[in-house]
Amino acid sequence: MLWLVATGFFMQTLDSTIVNTALPAMAASLGELPLRMQSVVIAYSLTMAVMIPVSGWLADKLGTRRVFFSAILVFTLGSLLCANAHSLTQLVVWRIVQGVGGAMLLPVGRLAVLRTFPAERYLPALSFVAIPGLIGPLIGPTLGGWLVKIASWHWIFLINVPVGIVGCIATFIFMHDSRNPDTPRFDVAGYLLLVVGMIAISVALDGRAELSLEHATVLVLLILSLACFVAYGLHAVRAPQPLFSLDLFRIHTFSVGLLGNLFARIGSGAMPYLIPLLLQVGLGYSAFEAGLMMLPVAAAGMSAKRLVTRLITRYGYRRMLVTNTVLVGLAMASFSLSSPNEPLWLRLVQLALFGCVNSMQFTAMNTLTLKDLGTGGASSGNSLFSLVQMLSMSLGVTVAGAMLTTFTGILPRATATHVLPAFHATFLCVGIITAGSSWIFAQLSPDIRGTAKKTDPSERA
Repeated sequence: MLWLVATGFFMQTLDSTIVNTALPAMAASLGELPLRMQSVVIAYSLTMAVMIPVSGWLADKLGTRRVFFSAILVFTLGSLLCANAHSLTQLVVWRIVQGVGGAMLLPVGRLAVLRTFPAERYLPALSFVAIPGLIGPLIGPTLGGWLVKIASWHWIFLINVPVGIVGCIATFIFMHDSRNPDTPRFDVAGYLLLVVGMIAISVALDGRAELSLEHATVLVLLILSLACFVAYGLHAVRAPQPLFSLDLFRIHTFSVGLLGNLFARIGSGAMPYLIPLLLQVGLGYSAFEAGLMMLPVAAAGMSAKRLVTRLITRYGYRRMLVTNTVLVGLAMASFSLSSPNEPLWLRLVQLALFGCVNSMQFTAMNTLTLKDLGTGGASSGNSLFSLVQMLSMSLGVTVAGAMLTTFTGILPRATATHVLPAFHATFLCVGIITAGSSWIFAQLSPDIRGTAKKTDPSERA
């Protein structure tokens, strides 16, 4: 069963990054511009955010085996449909289907492990499950570029089909079917308010860039999203069992960490989308070469994780996160200096430095957010945290795509065939947004230090 859950986690995390290096090839095949393909990435990550709150409840109500089987089946079917898409609209719709299945793979699989293994074996079992999930995003860009080179972009989806078929069969054989007879009633009203708010803000931010919405429509959508989030807050105060209790925000480290994750991850979510596009559309790299260039980011990120605990113990969370957030912003802004004449060694160093500080940022933010939840708020807080992570990734791509389109239209030196100035301006803005989010971490008490208690390893990626 561990191998089954690990494989499902690997499939889900792989598809969050494997598409990025294939976007220009997809655009050429579907007759679209490469800079208008962000909806392919947004559809998947936003659907994941929308489905995360309901996945655990479904597993409790219907049983882990039935829901996990359905998740693999829907994910595999969505992958097959994506590979057979003949237009951008079709591809976006099938990515939503794929995201519905992918969103349930990790939470339901993690729940199955929790209910199968005794407490003393839970952490080792979950660590085993988490490792393939951490590998997926690392090899995704390179694997995507390699598949485009030797075959076509369709194969980044088709490789999921045989794995999914085997996974469906294995689920019936190895997955224990457990459910919770005392499952509380699902907070439908709160869920709908959050879903409408998340979709409205994403469409509003992407409306001018890709959907060509009028300014008035964008403004209405922004007001709608704000109204939905405020309405959820009022609803959560009165509801006996809200989807996410507002009491979680009384935990200082959780509230600061959650808000910091939301805004700092906008830049971090934009970079896996922007860098492969810069390399291919702006600097003339092939898809495979762009994928290989992402390896220094992954390697430096894995190496840097060992430093975080020492830095937090010595300097505390506030000083470490404020300083590192500014460094991440500067690393992002440094890509605004990219040019075709930049030496290869310097570009590799630049990518490695970004991977290093970005990895430390993720680990520090995540441990800060989860460290003081305790047993009572762990489930609800962890679910809300996962939702915010996926939402910020979606918003990152949305913001990056909108800025690229805007700068291509307003900068005098930027055209559809010469987009490097638009990339430069976008990287600079993304860096400023990220560095500015350091103000959130400055609200922490300076004496908060030490490592976090043991939490789910899969949440530390």
